[in-house]
Amino acid sequence: MDTKKMSQSRTVKAMLVLPPDSNALGTMFGGKVMSYIDDIASISAFRHCRQQIVTASTDSVDFLYPISVGAMICMESFVTWTHKTSMEIYVNVISENLKTGERMVCASSFLTFVAIDENGKTQTVPQVIPETEFEKELHNSAPERYKRRMERKSQSKKLAEKFPVERLK
Repeated sequence: MDTKKMSQSRTVKAMLVLPPDSNALGTMFGGKVMSYIDDIASISAFRHCRQQIVTASTDSVDFLYPISVGAMICMESFVTWTHKTSMEIYVNVISENLKTGERMVCASSFLTFVAIDENGKTQTVPQVIPETEFEKELHNSAPERYKRRMERKSQSKKLAEKFPVERLK
């Protein structure tokens, strides 16, 4: 199986936060941030495996600080760990006040993507190689996150089986 460096999937995206992106408080909608996170993570996943991918899960999105209208939002993502057909992607969201230059990490998230073929059948992905100390830290802690993800998925399936779908008629 091929291997790839984490840096080969690194993706950076920046944009201005405009009024249509914001709530009544003048800060960016959390759902918009989540959409951007999924978008940039999917690019990193695709770059890593060079195959069609689908989002399998989002561990969480931790909103640390609000992002104001007029700020620049800059996101960085890269593959941190791989399993047989899945990839864990880390996304960091930074805001920058363009007048003062002040930058802060406003959100972060881990997502999982799965590689598939044109029939939706899962495909094997290359292993990922960490290079920097931060990348090694993320890579080494990934198996524990994977374990928690599998436990959470199992619980979600159990809840889904119990949910009375008839209520939604």
